[in-house]
Amino acid sequence: MRDLNYHHLRYFWVVAREGTIARACARLHVAQPTISGQLRELERAIGDKLFIKVGRNLQLTSTGRTVLDYCDEIFALGRELGDTLAGRPVDRPAPVVVGISDAVSKLIAYRLIEPALRLAEPVLLRCLEDRPERLFAALAVHDLDLVICDQPLRAQASVRAYSHLLGETRVGIFAAPVHQKLRRGFPKSLDGAPMLMPAASSEARRSLDAWCESEGIRPRLVGEFQDSALLATFGRAGVGVFPAPLVLTAEVREMYGAEPIGTVAGAHVSYWAVSVERRLTHPAVVAISRAARITFDQPDLRPPRGAPRGRG
Repeated sequence: MRDLNYHHLRYFWVVAREGTIARACARLHVAQPTISGQLRELERAIGDKLFIKVGRNLQLTSTGRTVLDYCDEIFALGRELGDTLAGRPVDRPAPVVVGISDAVSKLIAYRLIEPALRLAEPVLLRCLEDRPERLFAALAVHDLDLVICDQPLRAQASVRAYSHLLGETRVGIFAAPVHQKLRRGFPKSLDGAPMLMPAASSEARRSLDAWCESEGIRPRLVGEFQDSALLATFGRAGVGVFPAPLVLTAEVREMYGAEPIGTVAGAHVSYWAVSVERRLTHPAVVAISRAARITFDQPDLRPPRGAPRGRG
């Protein structure tokens, strides 16, 4: 694609905002053939149509919507540059980019990250979800400020970064009202009971399987899920009981109508912040770390000293 002409982009941007070429002409004080010609040039440069005609109006194509999103940012930055050069104050929040491991519950991620939005100095939060190894690679080239995951960076990793324990919590078994009778006689009551589980390849699943074996119980497996929110949604429908970190008890109760009916002995979930900083200094990252200590510093959530840590 040839270099874009920013005059073409501005004409496109105004037409997209106004909805018709006629209204764009009135705003820009130019003739209709001028704008039409500029749009054709831009479409040739991009190699795709930007508008389709619907009645008297123009409707953006999918490519047009993409170009409009970029134009919004381009011209917002242009206005900001003008304000800066003119000496006017610019209220631009500092960005903080957080990578979230796909093994971390969305509810946990929210609990951990949300305090960064309550700082006196506003921040622009950007969250990316991916596999840990891809996030660590992005961290290494400073595309991320922080990675939140359920395990520390392994010693053999090629990335030079540091792992900071945010907290850990025990795992509970939760049940919708139809299954809350299983609280009596727990955990033996789970033998033969319908149960929803994390994916077989996950560390959380291995911890749960080991617990079932140690207790001599065989729940009836009715579903396996990579996404913990989807697992809990099926649990809300009464399809089966399901595991969740006890630190999320209030959220699971409110969102999924489920109550904890017992605790999984020996299964513990830990959460880590991985950063290129040995000592955390980024204000948003420090806020996340401090809030996490408060969130997890509850005796009924912490695993016993010396207990093995599960992940999930």
